[in-house]
Amino acid sequence: MKINLTSVFVEDQDKALKFYTEVLGFVKKMDMPVGEFKWLTVVSPEGPSDIQLLLEPNNNPASKTFQKAIFEQGIAAASFAVEDIQFEYERMKKLGVVFTMEPTKMGPVTVAVFNDTCGNLIQLGQV
Repeated sequence: MKINLTSVFVEDQDKALKFYTEVLGFVKKMDMPVGEFKWLTVVSPEGPSDIQLLLEPNNNPASKTFQKAIFEQGIAAASFAVEDIQFEYERMKKLGVVFTMEPTKMGPVTVAVFNDTCGNLIQLGQV
């Protein structure tokens, strides 16, 4: 068994696609219309192309409540691994990304948390 798809709720799929590709460096994999929304996924250029992140429209009251609650509690909706967290932190800050936690050593891992502009906090981690 392996993970092939996971998702983050987003308030605006087009805005999310722009952020996740232009700022984070992911690559668009699928973009298919599904009613008023899209089946919109991105993949990492550094990982297997069959592990996709779905930019899932946040149009359900339950998902909106969940997304808002974990954001307000400072809980990251997803975590992405990086080779050099300080480099990514500085690169992303220059692009205007707002971090709620600067790179912080926590045992064997260093983590940072940023706002993805789409309703989520996302964690970066470097082992």
